[in-house]
Formats: sequence, structure tokens, C-alpha cells
Amino acid sequence: MDHLESLRIFCTVVEVRSFTRAARVHGLSTPAISRSVSELETRLGVRLFQRSTRHISTTEVAEQFFKGCSRLLAELDALEAQARHGVSEPTGVLRVVAHTTATVNLLVPLIAGFKKEFPTVHLDLTLSERPVDLIEEGYDLGILLPFMLTSDQMITRPLTRIAMVVVTSPAYLKTHARPDTPEDLVRHEFVALSPSIQGLPLRFRRDDEETTVDLNVEISSNNASLRKEMVLNGFGLGALPRSLIEDELRDGRLVQLLENYELLDNDIELRLAYSNRKFMPAKVRAFVDYATAFYAAAPIDSP
Repeated sequence: MDHLESLRIFCTVVEVRSFTRAARVHGLSTPAISRSVSELETRLGVRLFQRSTRHISTTEVAEQFFKGCSRLLAELDALEAQARHGVSEPTGVLRVVAHTTATVNLLVPLIAGFKKEFPTVHLDLTLSERPVDLIEEGYDLGILLPFMLTSDQMITRPLTRIAMVVVTSPAYLKTHARPDTPEDLVRHEFVALSPSIQGLPLRFRRDDEETTVDLNVEISSNNASLRKEMVLNGFGLGALPRSLIEDELRDGRLVQLLENYELLDNDIELRLAYSNRKFMPAKVRAFVDYATAFYAAAPIDSP
């Protein structure tokens, strides 16, 4: 019999002062209870009960042992209850890593809404634009672009696709002819996404006709905010996330180009990633469900 179970049986026998009544409490036979107590006595090398044909009594050693066992079993039960609570009730610290610029518009309202619904979950949020090993780095989950996932053992859920648009600054257009077709892009300098993340060239489609364009890339970066600043400062053209430049398009600091062409294979998929755990903590399940519903209800980011 398991040693922990034998301790529970011992405590029950002390409390009810009967092997028979203890057997009913544990759903065992009286001989099984007697055998468990005998094995415990052998293990400890002491007698715990004085037995007669009509009743049992505890020895002095048993009284002291009972006090310690009762305290330890109560603490163990409390720890088990706390662990079960963590699986069934969202609580504790949730460590989340998110792509810096891909989540810039919706991350704050997402976190605010989640905290309002689950106030007992404390969030430790890290922003990054590099590949991340969720397990090695101790994150519960990530809101990431595909290139950031370093393991195919993660469970991932698509959250949204981020549309990219070709833009430039009005100052750049004062000294360069505005491109009217994708082929015109070859005469312009381009601030591009790092080739390790998004391959070049760019493909465009209008009606049923597709055009592939090799770009004159002078600068590339994995950071969309940096690319936006470079385009704003006249470094050339750039394909940027529409969600990142809505204000600049609205106030005229950036100008969208080739509006009549569809930019193919250049939208970015944002995914929710977490490890494949058999017993998922409630805090992770709560965030997965909330984030999925949040992004499903968010406005579609389209060109």
C-alpha cells in the first residue's frame, strides 16, 4: 500500500478509534486496515496501537506521531487544492511575449479587456521581434509572427492577417516620379522587410494579370516602426502594415501607392502560440479563449 495512504489510514484509525470504522471510511476491509497499520509499525519500528478483542488504544508514540501526520496531511491537502484551483480557476502570473509592432494597435485593449474579466491573473508582458523559444524562455504563450516560432511542437491559432500597403512620403514624391505601375518600382529605392522574414521580390495583381517586381533595396529591417520612420524621412518607398500607418495616411504624412493593385503574398499572419500541455493551466486557457474571440471581433485589417 502507498505510504501516504497508510498515513491517512493511521490518522483515521486514531480519530475513530476503530479498525472497522476506519475500514468503512476508506472503503476497505478491516483486515486491509489492520495490515496497513502493521506495515506502518514495521516501517517505523514502534507499536502505534494497543489491541484487544474489544477495543484499541493509541500508544504515547502514536499520539505524537498523529499530531505531526495530521499537520502534514492538512498542508498537503491545501497544496493539492491550490494546484487544482490553478487548473480550474484563472489565477497567478501569466507570462506573454508579443511581436512589438504587429500587436501595437490591439495589444493594449486586449490586455485591458482580459484584466477586467480575469482580475486575479497578473500579466508579465514582453515585446520582441526575434525568434522565441517559449518553453526555454519560460513564456506561457506568445502572440507572434510565424518566423518567431522556433519549434513545431507548439500549438498555434491564427488570430489575424495584417495587410501591407506600399507607401512613401510627399517629400520623396517631390523629387521622384510617382510610380503608376508595379514595373515603375524598379526605378525607386525601397525600404524592405528583412529577407529572412519575408522573401523578395513583390508580386502584384490587377484583374487577372500578375506582375513580379525585383526591388532596389537599400535598407532592410525586421522592425516595422523603424521602416516607417525611414520612409517618413524620405529614404524611399516601403511596404508597411496598414494598421501601423493609419494616422500617417489620414493626415497626409504618407501616401499610398498603386492603390489599384493587389499586393500578393505580403500580408503577415499573427498567431497565438502555446505549448502542448495535457493539463493546461486555467490562466492560459482563459487567455487563449479571450484573445481568439477578441481578434475575431476586431476590425479586419485590409488594404
